[in-house]
Amino acid sequence: MDKIIKIGLLAMLSLLLSLLCIGFGSIVINSKWAFQIVTNHLIRQEYFSIAWEKSFETIVWDLRVPRILLAFLTGASLSLVGVIMQTITKNNLAEPYILGISSGASAGAVAVIILSSSYSVLQKISIEQGAFLGSLLSIGMVFLISSRQIVKGSSLILTGVGVSSFFSALTTLIIYSSKNNSQLVTAMFWMTGSLSSAAWEDLSYPFFIFLCTLGVVLLYSYEMDILLMGDTNANTLGVNTTFLKCVMIGISTLLISVLVSLTGIIGFIGLVIPHISRKLIGYQHKTLVLFSVFLGGSFLVLSDTFARTYFSPEEMPIGVITAFVGTPLFLWIVRKNYSYGGKE
Repeated sequence: MDKIIKIGLLAMLSLLLSLLCIGFGSIVINSKWAFQIVTNHLIRQEYFSIAWEKSFETIVWDLRVPRILLAFLTGASLSLVGVIMQTITKNNLAEPYILGISSGASAGAVAVIILSSSYSVLQKISIEQGAFLGSLLSIGMVFLISSRQIVKGSSLILTGVGVSSFFSALTTLIIYSSKNNSQLVTAMFWMTGSLSSAAWEDLSYPFFIFLCTLGVVLLYSYEMDILLMGDTNANTLGVNTTFLKCVMIGISTLLISVLVSLTGIIGFIGLVIPHISRKLIGYQHKTLVLFSVFLGGSFLVLSDTFARTYFSPEEMPIGVITAFVGTPLFLWIVRKNYSYGGKE
């Protein structure tokens, strides 16, 4: 019950923080007005009389609310996938970026943006599809190279680091091959991460995939708990570890590739948030994933609000903020304990 209370309190805090962050940005809007604008739009009637400038409604409802929703969704998804990856590898240092999913998705998206003018086959592929194909290729390479040592988390991590570096270099090569400045500006978006393109019409599909992914993880939460005991013990207890890993990697790849197509690469959240969550809520996945979702979502909402407020009227790439916060925590994890459940 204590864990449920913690999750409930964190969920309410997440909602409160999100509502407060709506008022911050290059133009500061009274939090009371922001709440009233959101309420009027949600109930689709003028419950609160209008005491603000008309332009404030556009800023709040059309720009900031979708951006905050995308920020929360992205942070929650990266944290969720971080939990998944760290469980199947039994290693605290596993995350989507290290395993190459994000780098592969970024390379696929950039290839579609820049090379579609030269290769007709790429003109039939959307940016989202390119990101998904790139992520499939990267994670496929990781498991192909790991081959028989795939059950060893350290082998999977090291292979992922190599594949991730390869796709990062490939992305840079593709960017430098372009002579179109507009293409370069668009492509660089994938290298730094940004939430500036958030729009209402882009939210339904990733939210649906996120909810499906969360549902699958909760459905297999007991099997995920058993998986921490090791593949041999899990198989002895009736868990099909190969099937479970394939399902988890498949849904993680789909979710991350869709998000990368919208936000670019935002690192470290999938690494540090699950680790912090375990310290606060424990290792049981039914509660761990929920706590990580709310904590990761709130963290990215706060980070994005800081990035677009403190540096106003300019905007700091969100990936820079998460890296500044995540790097010290990452180094601390490496120093403290390399393996998932204990020292190797």
